[in-house]
Parts: sequence; C-alpha cells; structure tokens
Amino acid sequence: MAVEDSVAQDQLRAFIERIERMEEEKAAIAADIKEIYAEAKGNGFDTKILRKIVGIRKQDANERMEQEALLELYMSALGMVAAPPED
Repeated sequence: MAVEDSVAQDQLRAFIERIERMEEEKAAIAADIKEIYAEAKGNGFDTKILRKIVGIRKQDANERMEQEALLELYMSALGMVAAPPED
C-alpha cells in the first residue's frame, strides 16, 4: 500500500509542478501582451479597439456574422441606426 501511496503522491506533485510552470509562463506571456498594447498605444492606436479586433478574429466567420446581424437588429430596434430599407 505504501508504494501505491508514494506513486500517487509523486503523480500529484508532478501535476502541481506542471501547473505551476504553466502559470508562470502564462504570467510572462500576459506581461508581454501588455507591453505590446502599451507600445501600440504609444503609437496612437486605441487599445480598446485592438482588443475588440483580437476577440473578433478569434471567432469563426458564421458566429461573427450572426453576432453582427443581431447587433444591427437590436440597434435598429432601439433607434440607434436607420432601419434597413423595406422592398
């Protein structure tokens, strides 16, 4: 039984250490991304818009088209844009 406990402890420790390494890498990558946004802002780009574009590019084309259509419909219903012309 002690051997099985030892194996389980070793596996648990290995999982935890792998997760910790990934968390460190994730933090480093997040810091790098923050620097890129700061550089873009320093060059006059709007970082809120850049973030929005990054999010949009992650979506597949059909999902994006559906969201854009719903946004247009809701904005039209609220009088925020002109309603599409009726035929």
